Amino acid sequence: MNTVHILYPEHIGTINPNIYGHFSEHIGGVFYDGIWVGEDSKVPNIHGFRKELVELFAKIKPPVLRWPGGCFAETYDWRDGIGPREKRPTTVNWWYNDDGRLESNQVGTHEFVEFCSLVGAKPCFAANATTTTPMEIRNWMEYCLFPEGSTTLAQLRGQNGSPAPFDIPYWGLGNENWGGGGNMTPEDYAAVYRKYAMVCDSVARSRAFVACGPNGNSLDWTRRFFQKLFDGLDGHPNNCKIDGYAVHYYCGTAGTATQFTKEQWYELLTKAAYMEDIIVQQRGVMDSYDPQRRIGMVVDEWGCWHQGGSGPSKGYNLFEQQSTMRDAVVAGMTLNIFNNHCDKVMMANVAQLVNNLHSLFLAGGDQLVATPNYYVFDMMKEHQGAGGLRTVVEAEQAGNIAQVSASASVKDGKTLVTLVNTSYDQEAEVRLALQGGGFAGDGELVCLSAKPDAYNTFEDPQAVRPVSSKVALNGSEAVVTLPAASVCCLRF
Repeated sequence: MNTVHILYPEHIGTINPNIYGHFSEHIGGVFYDGIWVGEDSKVPNIHGFRKELVELFAKIKPPVLRWPGGCFAETYDWRDGIGPREKRPTTVNWWYNDDGRLESNQVGTHEFVEFCSLVGAKPCFAANATTTTPMEIRNWMEYCLFPEGSTTLAQLRGQNGSPAPFDIPYWGLGNENWGGGGNMTPEDYAAVYRKYAMVCDSVARSRAFVACGPNGNSLDWTRRFFQKLFDGLDGHPNNCKIDGYAVHYYCGTAGTATQFTKEQWYELLTKAAYMEDIIVQQRGVMDSYDPQRRIGMVVDEWGCWHQGGSGPSKGYNLFEQQSTMRDAVVAGMTLNIFNNHCDKVMMANVAQLVNNLHSLFLAGGDQLVATPNYYVFDMMKEHQGAGGLRTVVEAEQAGNIAQVSASASVKDGKTLVTLVNTSYDQEAEVRLALQGGGFAGDGELVCLSAKPDAYNTFEDPQAVRPVSSKVALNGSEAVVTLPAASVCCLRF
């Protein structure tokens, strides 16, 4: 039997709500026909945004939403996305060579901030630190942040319909600068970051700046970046204005999005479990330069990256893929890892929101469906802002990984335990042992389970959906049974 020990006296820390963050890039169908349908569309909308998506997204309490890229940010000029929409330029999207689609700039700064307001998320802007100047990013910050009427750029913001400043607490200075963001070395990028951060600090001192970290788990990139960043600056983050450091990690694929063997199921889950090594090892290197952890670790982009073409657009939307129960299990495992390392991770943004990789939604025309990933975020949303409890898992093996993944948190006398059964085809009996606590009555067990390759479609939108049941709990121990290939949450 699997055992999960929940140690109430050992609080890891507060689970930053931003760990449950999201990412929306101007790529393929993420914005156009995904999030944005236009104010004149026959599709029900709120100021141009797909109404059904707005309402469903708001229900899971998204804390933060990253925009406009991704790689799209590397050639984005923020001025193209302000002013009357009918006068905005049509430009070449970063991804043009992949899908031939141009950028209409119908969604720009004002529209995106409004979308965040509609769903209750804080904006995280990814600024172009590759093809534009530090002064242009500084001007974008001034345009967004300065008080009403105070400067010419603030007045321009008012003329464009938003007199009051925008609340944009997070700014990424660069994206994937080791690759599409300039093919820089860590030293190259550290010099770029120092320059951009110093220039932008004059207009955004109270905002958090996030630096580009490595692709996956390159410890060499991290060491060399921080060595150069702190060189001559006494090794203090405040001297070079850095608040966060962002890692990107996709666990790739095994088989296809919807067709895979039992062995490929475990292959992908093993790749997903590597996220824990990345967090521990990257944080270890960061600690050698920042032992007081003034710089938060960010996982800017994460999720499964399968071959595109399996979604409802049949390949029209670049990288669009179906998300099966396997992807939902990856999401549950990954969020458990973030919860268990909430003392290390300050933000994480799953990629991407709709019609792309590891999406929460698929949309087209007047149709929209929530994927199994959506339900995982819905089930786990109460971890946000709760006290993370240390869990010790004694698990049987499933393939070459532990059969059970777990995390737990407590807030206002209520506990939420998230349990993932990684087994392809076997139930898991789990004994819960509370150390320093006890069950005060019956609990609620919510399980998302289905065949490993099951997914939701426009025609069958509830093929994979959570089911709730009451469980009898008493004393300090209880046993629950998890279906094969499932993500479950126990509340008590």
